[in-house]
Amino acid sequence: ELENLSDAPFSGDEENGGNEERKTEINGNWIPATSITEAKINAKAKRRLRKNSSRDSGRGDSVSDNGETLKIGVVVPTSPKGKLLDRRSRSGKGRGLPKKGGAGGKGVWGTPGQVYDVEEVDIKDPNYDDDQENCVYETVVLPLDERAFEKTLTPIIQEYFEHGDTNEVSEMLKDLNLGEMKYSVPVLAVSLALEGKASHREMTSKLISDLCGTVVTKSDVEKSFDRLLKELPELVLDSPRAPQV
Repeated sequence: ELENLSDAPFSGDEENGGNEERKTEINGNWIPATSITEAKINAKAKRRLRKNSSRDSGRGDSVSDNGETLKIGVVVPTSPKGKLLDRRSRSGKGRGLPKKGGAGGKGVWGTPGQVYDVEEVDIKDPNYDDDQENCVYETVVLPLDERAFEKTLTPIIQEYFEHGDTNEVSEMLKDLNLGEMKYSVPVLAVSLALEGKASHREMTSKLISDLCGTVVTKSDVEKSFDRLLKELPELVLDSPRAPQV
């Protein structure tokens, strides 16, 4: 019997059967080795869980201002991580109001209701000029050239043939800078009247009489009729009775 004993920790049946599952006796029960390994792993995991839960036991679930319970692991807005995007004062002294009352920034009008005072001129300014304060600015109207003159005055005279008010024509011509084209006013009026009715020619005579001395001078009227006589051959093409009229 002593010769059959070997130095191996297992019996001969266990040595020959390498593929057989090894068993261990615990409390009188034979349990496979694989089940023991799983039990050790599960026990180790439970110890870790109890250890972590004991660390967080003092913290517990926090309650927000609204009465809602916040779970552990949720970043509270008052935590340092929650302040990364917080625009309020980190010193705790700010009231949460916008900077400068909402009137700051580039290209803004300022606070509502703000009235700006008149900026005083600095006499010590190197660009200061005494004549600046006494300057009088006026609207400059450029004189009409020949093309713009006919384009502007033609509708005015045609409207006069409708309403017959010489004062209105006079006021409209005073607002224009006729320049050297003043003498052309009777020329254009007569040329349009030759193409119109007899009543238009009577109204043109009255218009020239009322404009003389206010818009045009006597010399302007003389110069205008001299030009009409020179352009008579061209007027005959449009109005054959122009010489008699």
